[in-house]
Amino acid sequence: MTKRKRQILLIEPGYKNKYPPIGLMKIATYHRMLGDNVVFYKGNVKQYIFNQIIDDCIFKLNEVCPKVNWKRQKKSISKYIKSNHSTKREALLPTPQMEDENFSEITSQVPLVEMWLKYFGDYYKNKKYEDNPIWDRVYITTLFTFYWKVTVEAIHDAKSLVKDIDELKVGGVLASLLTAEVEEETGIKAMTGILDKPGMLDKGNSIIVDDLPLDYSILNEIDYKYPTGSAYFTFMTKGCTRTCAFCSVPKLEPTYKEKIPTKDKFEKIKELYGEQQNLLLMDNNVLASPKFPEIIQDIKDMGFFKGAKFVEPNQLDIAIRNLKKNDNDIAYIKKCYSLLQEFLNKRVKGENQQIVYDIYEKFGLLKIDSVTKENLLVAYDELKELFERYRNKAPRNRYVDFNQGTDARYVTDENMKLISEIPINPLRIAFDYWGLKKQYEKAVRLAAKYNITRLSNYLLFNFKDRPEDLWKRMHINMELSEELDIHIYSFPMKYIPLFGEEAKHRSYIGKFWNKKFIRAIQSISNVTRGIVPPERSFFEKAFGANEDEYFEIMYMPETFIIYRKLFEEELHLTSRWRAIFNTIRTDEKLWEEAKPILETSEFSDTKGLTTNPILLNFLEFYTIKREDVKKGDNEYSKLKKKFNHLIKSDQFIDLTLTYDYE
Repeated sequence: MTKRKRQILLIEPGYKNKYPPIGLMKIATYHRMLGDNVVFYKGNVKQYIFNQIIDDCIFKLNEVCPKVNWKRQKKSISKYIKSNHSTKREALLPTPQMEDENFSEITSQVPLVEMWLKYFGDYYKNKKYEDNPIWDRVYITTLFTFYWKVTVEAIHDAKSLVKDIDELKVGGVLASLLTAEVEEETGIKAMTGILDKPGMLDKGNSIIVDDLPLDYSILNEIDYKYPTGSAYFTFMTKGCTRTCAFCSVPKLEPTYKEKIPTKDKFEKIKELYGEQQNLLLMDNNVLASPKFPEIIQDIKDMGFFKGAKFVEPNQLDIAIRNLKKNDNDIAYIKKCYSLLQEFLNKRVKGENQQIVYDIYEKFGLLKIDSVTKENLLVAYDELKELFERYRNKAPRNRYVDFNQGTDARYVTDENMKLISEIPINPLRIAFDYWGLKKQYEKAVRLAAKYNITRLSNYLLFNFKDRPEDLWKRMHINMELSEELDIHIYSFPMKYIPLFGEEAKHRSYIGKFWNKKFIRAIQSISNVTRGIVPPERSFFEKAFGANEDEYFEIMYMPETFIIYRKLFEEELHLTSRWRAIFNTIRTDEKLWEEAKPILETSEFSDTKGLTTNPILLNFLEFYTIKREDVKKGDNEYSKLKKKFNHLIKSDQFIDLTLTYDYE
């Protein structure tokens, strides 16, 4: 007896994130090995439900009225169903000029069309889909704890999708850290940690999910684009030897594994999806491994040695091959369409562009709505020679990125020399607190010794540190960059608790911090997209040339921080603010009243904060809102444009962003 294919839905909630869901990619591989049907979705689950209803409606309309291209009417159908039948049916049908002599035959079936439109409108409005779930199992991955609200909504909404509520599986970072809270809020007992034992998803199954290669195909099923580009994602080690109070790794990966078998998975990914340009290693403390020399050798054996180049394989050929194998039709149809559009618009010119356009038109490849698997397979015979001739074959540099950062306390001359033998870019070294200064500085100097010139580091703040500690760490990076002729990009990362209610949002304020200081750092980051570049002129302007200037900026109105030139040179308000600020700060009694008011960063009702006329006058500076001046500072626009360009041209900077600046 043939085993029934299970219907498996993988969901990543609609938060903004840098890296694809590695856990779901392994689960996709697992279920495809078992012959199950797997679908991946990222976004709002309610929207997914609505999209499925629209697709079902279009399928039914195609049955009753096949001469109309209902896919092209998708927008109008969606509006009709969502607005509870208020859209006129005529708006959903083509005009006679758009159709041939069969138009009368089409319109004669309008009553049947209207019946199905009303049926699906009622199906959606009255949530009848809850009575007819189609998925045998639904997985929801979770990420940072401060995505609590969107994650919990996704879990609640997904309950209506699965036939058996026990088959709704929730895992990942948030689920592992706030396990009890998830169960209390949703009724779902979350899975914790990693899937590193057999039978964790299906009892009696011997497959260890965590050892499986990733299914890259699912990333083509969705419209969301992760900024990682062409890259292998893998681990060389698991866990960490440290137990830092601010870190979730001891909870997520409690056992340190000094070397993970990687080569076989690497070869499988290359075979299925083609060679990837870069290598992104997700290790939490790779330098702690006594097998680090073996790890570096493995990396070089995988083709990531100093000076290595990458020529992109024929992605269309790979996609067509996988379409023929029925691997993931939804994904590869979208992938083919995307590749073909890029090829037409960017790669071919002149007569060849017209030839390609004519082939697309002939086989219905100009619009995604008309693309079919069958047409793609036939069209490729006419396109493959042109595609191979004109596709991008320019060699590109390969890079390796230990993207979770390296531990300065484990850096030695020997392992830095080993790192220099691979195309590391950038080398990330954590500088989480001031007490690491000696080890951090030694690590940076060793990097420079071995000609590693592009570095970045994460600067944790808002934990047990003091505000001046952040300035000192950024200042050291600026000074080391100058002295050693290297580039160290700093990335301040705000601490958020791992457990309890404070983990569920981003508003936590550390013991030595306050809301005004947090918002000041975010105001500066708003312009630079979270990046602190090493140039002295920028640093001293943004954060101050010394600690006194730094604290002055921290107390400055947000609009003055963001639109420096406007308020300093055009409106001349900064000097007026500074004069009053210094007067208040040197008056012990005035400062005692003003300081807590400023640090709350709440200025909507200044008259309710104080009756002191001097302070009331001073607080007027803080009532100027961003929207009042956003278009008034050309310097701000130029600086923002510069950093946007930097991020677009350097994907590794993009991968470092935490989106906290937003």
